This record gives sequence, C-alpha cells and structure tokens, in this order.
Amino acid sequence: MNRLKKKWGITSNYQIMVILLVFSITGSIAVVITNPVLKLIGLDKYLVSPWIFWPIRIFIIFPIYQVLIVIIGALFGQFKFFWAFEKKMLVRFGFKYFKDKE
Repeated sequence: MNRLKKKWGITSNYQIMVILLVFSITGSIAVVITNPVLKLIGLDKYLVSPWIFWPIRIFIIFPIYQVLIVIIGALFGQFKFFWAFEKKMLVRFGFKYFKDKE
C-alpha cells in the first residue's frame, strides 16, 4: 500500500480504496455499456468472426472507459487524481496538448 501511495502521490489508505473502487466500477460499467453500442452498429459475436469482433469491442471499450473514469472519479471525489491520470494517458497516446507545462 505504501508503494501505491508514494507512486500515486496520495496520503491515506482510504483514498487508495476509493481509487481502486473507481477503477473496478468503471471497468464494469464500460463493459456493460459496450454491449448496446455493438448492437447499435450491428456487431454480434455469433455472427462475426472472433478475430474481427474482439478487436472492435476493445477499440470501442477504450474511449468509453476513458470518459467514465473521469466522471466516476469525480462522483467519488477524486477528480484531481483521475484527471491527472487521464492526461498522462492521453500524452502517452500522442496528445501533446495535455502535457503539463513545466
């Protein structure tokens, strides 16, 4: 726990528990939301090859997860942590606009 607190720059065990809870809730909700999105665009795992279905599903889950992590993090009072987390991820994907000015 101390390694996580140091790495994430947080001070309490309670905050770690809230952050881990947000990660788990967000992942679950993103997976649930993806099913109607796939049906909306006409993809069914029984009608499409798994080699096509799963990469498309993962590609759709990713942006949904990115939006939800900030929203759910804010609802749990951890907006600052998750916005910093999101900016770091966006910079890694090439969006230099989100890089902190130092």
